[in-house]
Formats: sequence, structure tokens, C-alpha cells
Amino acid sequence: MRLSLPFLFLFVHLAVLADTRKPNVVILFTDDQGTIDANCYGSKDLITPNIDKLAATGVRFTQAYAHTVCCPARAALLTGRHPQRGGVRHWTQGDMNGPKGINMALEEVTLAEALKSVGYRTALYGKWHLGAHRDFGPKKQGFDEFFGIRDGFIDNYNHYFLHGNGFHDLYEGITPVESNGKYFPEMMTHRCLEFIEENKDRPFFLYAPFNIPHYPEQAPRKFAEPFMDMKDAARRSYATIMNATDYYIGEIVSKLETLKLRENTIIIFMSDNGHSEETGNRIRVDNHKSGYPKGHFYGASGGGSTGKWIGRKGTFLEGGVRVPAIISYPSRLPKGEVRGQVITAMDWFPTILGLCGVLQPEDAPKLDGHDILPLIKNPDASSLHEVLHFAWGRSWAVRQGEWKLINGKSLHKLFGEKPEVKNYYNEKPLIVDRLKALHSSWIKKVSPK
Repeated sequence: MRLSLPFLFLFVHLAVLADTRKPNVVILFTDDQGTIDANCYGSKDLITPNIDKLAATGVRFTQAYAHTVCCPARAALLTGRHPQRGGVRHWTQGDMNGPKGINMALEEVTLAEALKSVGYRTALYGKWHLGAHRDFGPKKQGFDEFFGIRDGFIDNYNHYFLHGNGFHDLYEGITPVESNGKYFPEMMTHRCLEFIEENKDRPFFLYAPFNIPHYPEQAPRKFAEPFMDMKDAARRSYATIMNATDYYIGEIVSKLETLKLRENTIIIFMSDNGHSEETGNRIRVDNHKSGYPKGHFYGASGGGSTGKWIGRKGTFLEGGVRVPAIISYPSRLPKGEVRGQVITAMDWFPTILGLCGVLQPEDAPKLDGHDILPLIKNPDASSLHEVLHFAWGRSWAVRQGEWKLINGKSLHKLFGEKPEVKNYYNEKPLIVDRLKALHSSWIKKVSPK
């Protein structure tokens, strides 16, 4: 039975907040951004001044984990729990008008629900991707406002999902929006700016899950101009869409600064998974609903970067699950610092609640994330994650210390000059057995009864 939300969370006026308004919360969640794809992470050929500015005014993490693909990463972020607990174990329902498929359980309590219950105005502009059915979705999970994509991706100009036969996927709540020709990232950013303006005198939670740099890598021409001489076509395409992504992030942050809200706003920046190498995506049928002809290309360029790591989106190698992540809250947290401890997307839920003075009752859903404020404030604090677990469909991975076991078949070492390149499965049977046992125990705990 679903618990009554007003009684789920209690607001406590902590001494540090007694004389100030509750902090605003803004989450900027990018889509398929590579592990080191920002200048503050070491990139030399991208243009990311706004992401870099967040790092300069906050704490940047070098060992942050989301998930291998979109859906589980979003469930982890919004609930602070392993995705399997809420039934997000495979691709969620895409077309709102199609047959009912997998949708995140309504019993899951989202960050929006937690903050709304203590007086926050809440909005999601961008990509949901946790189940498109009209009986589920953002407005059923604590968001006062929703404009955007209910499924995973769209053509940025005609707003059609392009896999299969295609379907239109741009909504205000559950009402279709027809805006053919308008660039979606600009549309969602405009809504973010309106929301901030309208709620500047009250605490708000704004979740801005961008649909870029995810394919199709479409961006207005102005974002391509700095890269005209870049010889690598794949990197050029990716650099262009990253330039656009950074620009729209900057628009949101600048609005907060203009309204003098920046000091009292917690900003979380993170990617949902590593870069995509889905380079073969083309329209496969005649009379596609988008109007595009058979053979039309809409895939990724494959131009993202992982640095010394290997892997990509869809794998449990570091390049698939290790992502850029930053927290910036100028009035209370360190600025320009770096942390190497392990954190996960699940940690933002309890960390934000702690910073906002929201206590969870004893009967609230069990969180798998941890409040990482101690290590944010103290560079010598230990990570609270001894073991990391990932699962998607029938695939899984478990990491403990320097070892990661993937699908019970390959054992990888994370440390050294060439991490994860070699498979130690046959050389380290005791480590394999230990990690298999950890996974077996974990999957039983997180699978819905």
C-alpha cells in the first residue's frame, strides 16, 4: 500500500538554516556524456566553460558511478535505491499510447516527493525514461510540472522516437505537444528558466535531465563552428553536441546568478552513463512515422572519451558506468576541490535531504545511497561504499576494492596503467567465488518480492 506522502518526510529547522530560506535544488543530468568529457576532467578539445565553472565553485568527483544505461541510472538518482527495488530491471515502457510495459513502481518515493512534502515546488523538464504509461510518470511521482520526453530519446526537431516504426514523444504531463521544428534542448531550457523566475521567492526543486549529448547528435550550427577544423569526424560531431549541452547548462546557472539565487542553490551535475557507440542506428522501415526515409542515420558518432579506462555505454566496464559528477553549493560547501572516493548516483538523495534539513521517518523505504556530506567536507573521509552492484536485464557486475566481476565470467583489475584490459578469471578463483557470492546475496535482497 502506498504511504501518505505528507507523513513520509519531516522538515527540521536546523540551526544552520534557521535564519535562511531552505536551499533550492537543481539537478543537471546529462545523457551519454563520456567519463572524462569536460575540460575540468582533462579534455583538451571540448568547450565546457559552464561545467568547468561548476567544478570551480564546488566539489568534483573522479570516482562517481551512475549505471550502464539510461533507465536504471534515473531510478537510482531519483529514489536513492537500487533500480531493481522499484522494478526497473529492463527497458521501461516507451510509448504512452502503447501496451502497458515496465514502469517504475509508484511505491518508490522520489526526491521530488520528499521535497514536495516539505513545501518545495517541483518540476521536471527533459527526459523521464522510467515508464511512459499515463498511470505512471513524473506527475504521479511528486513533480508539480512536467514537460518533455516520456521515453528515452527523440529527434530534436520533429520530436519522434526513431527506433522501430517510431512514435511522437513530447508531452506536457500526458498531453501531446506539437511543436515541429523547434529544438527540444532549447525548449526544455526555456521552461527551466521560466520555472526559476516564477519560483524565485520560494524553495524549488528543478530536475533538468537533458537528452543530449545522446544521439541523434543534432545541434544548431553555431555550436559546430569552433570545431570546423577538427579532423576526427566522430569527435567533431560529439564536440558539437557537448558544446550545446554545456551552453544550456550555462543558461540555467546564469539565471540563478541573475536572480541572486546561486549562493543558496544546491546544484548537482552528473551523467547517466558513459558515451554511446551505437553508431549503426538507421531508419529500418518504409513509411516511418517520423517522416524520415528508410536508411536515415540517427546514431551516435562514438566520439566520447574514457581516458585510460575502457568500455562504453551498455557495458559494466568503467567507461560505461564511471561518469563525471559535481556538487556546487557556494554558501556551504568547499569550492574548487576534488574527491577520489567512490560515490554513486544513489547518494544524491540522502545528501540533498541532509543539506535541506529533511529527516526520513523510520518506516520510509530503505535507501541504498549514503549521505556523502562528510567526505565532501573532508578530503580524508572514507568512501561509504565497500561494494558496488550493478544489474540490467540478465547482465550484472559487482566490484569490491580493486576487483570487478562481470556476468560471472570475466574478472578485471581496476588499478594500474591499463585498468580492466586483462581478464583474471582463471588466475583468481577465490576472488571470483567471493564476488559471485556477494552478487547472489545482493540480488535476492533487491528483487521485488
